[in-house]
Amino acid sequence: MPRRKPRKPRPKKEQGIPRGYDSHWEYELHQRLFADWRHHWETIDYVIAHKYEPDFVRKFDDGSVVLIEAKGRFWDFPEYSKYVHIKKALPEHIELVFFFQKPYAPMPGAKVRKDKTKRTHAEWAEANGFRWFSETKLPEEDWINNEI
Repeated sequence: MPRRKPRKPRPKKEQGIPRGYDSHWEYELHQRLFADWRHHWETIDYVIAHKYEPDFVRKFDDGSVVLIEAKGRFWDFPEYSKYVHIKKALPEHIELVFFFQKPYAPMPGAKVRKDKTKRTHAEWAEANGFRWFSETKLPEEDWINNEI
């Protein structure tokens, strides 16, 4: 198998770029063509649209909705951080609840604490304001099979 070509090193940041500009070219454009325009005047928030399909959904008589996400384990940071963004996007009457296969399994990439343990899936859920259950820790109210 042929060897891969080594990557070209990224160019070093240019020296002497005027403060507030990303490049000499941007500075020159502002001086020549866009002199009457404001430069880096305002920031614009944007969102990249995604779709989420929960594993299980239950609508209750009071109008509330519970979404169940069944997780064997999280694989990486992008996977588990997306649920925080999903939670922020949900209306108040919809709740995302985790059903973990192994709630006390360590999170991927978790650092070892002084007591030689790692952050678990259950601890992550609680720290981020999610309710969670497992087959050994079921909800007190019986909303799995009955209406509340």
